[in-house]
Amino acid sequence: MMFDLTGKVALITGSTKGIGKSIAEEMANMGAKVVISSRKADACEAVQAEFAARGQSALAVPCNVGDKAAVESLVSTVIQHWGGIDILVCNAASNPHFGPLATASDEVFDKIMSTNVKSVFWLANRVLPQMAERGGGAMVIISSIGALRGSQVLGLYGTSKAAEAGLCRALACEWGPKNIRVNTISPGLVKTDFAKALWSDEARRKSREASTPLRRIGEPKDIGGVAVFLASEAGAFVTGQMIVADGGVTISGS
Repeated sequence: MMFDLTGKVALITGSTKGIGKSIAEEMANMGAKVVISSRKADACEAVQAEFAARGQSALAVPCNVGDKAAVESLVSTVIQHWGGIDILVCNAASNPHFGPLATASDEVFDKIMSTNVKSVFWLANRVLPQMAERGGGAMVIISSIGALRGSQVLGLYGTSKAAEAGLCRALACEWGPKNIRVNTISPGLVKTDFAKALWSDEARRKSREASTPLRRIGEPKDIGGVAVFLASEAGAFVTGQMIVADGGVTISGS
């Protein structure tokens, strides 16, 4: 029963596909009422219908997390519909730049930082106070092993993910006394549309698999299970941490 989320309301951003959808599915399987959210309303509604067909409670609320007014509307809509939020998962992210930092424009920098970092700041400041009033809860930020490693082509994205880890530690210290736990999950290469450029090339994928102790890349469900752990009683004494789920890439020395 330590993984039971029955009756909990879980808001997951970027949850119409990939890692975000897997997290929503696994939390719903554990009894949570989930909020499906991404930029496109039709995508949110389609995923909500999948959950409804399985008899699971889901609410579709489209939101561009890079827009503060949209974020505030998202949170208000969920609270009005279900009375509050017990679990917040910040998964929505953007990476419009692939290349050296010197070739990134100010506009691209601002977009990445707004979507990946400032949105977490906005969501935390809007959701955690009401979570404290409800007696506690859990926040999970989906980071990346890019927060731990340098890169010649994904440096800006990695920088944003490192900033998320900093936010996690600060929020964990601030909200721990209110029984709110804040953690990050840092996935390695996972088979999602977001990372398709990194795994769709067969030679590149085989090279990564060969240097990974588990000899495979990740699947979205690999991250969904970790999120359930952090949101449930099973993770009740874990806060301010970065849980790396990468098949062993960062420890392999390859």
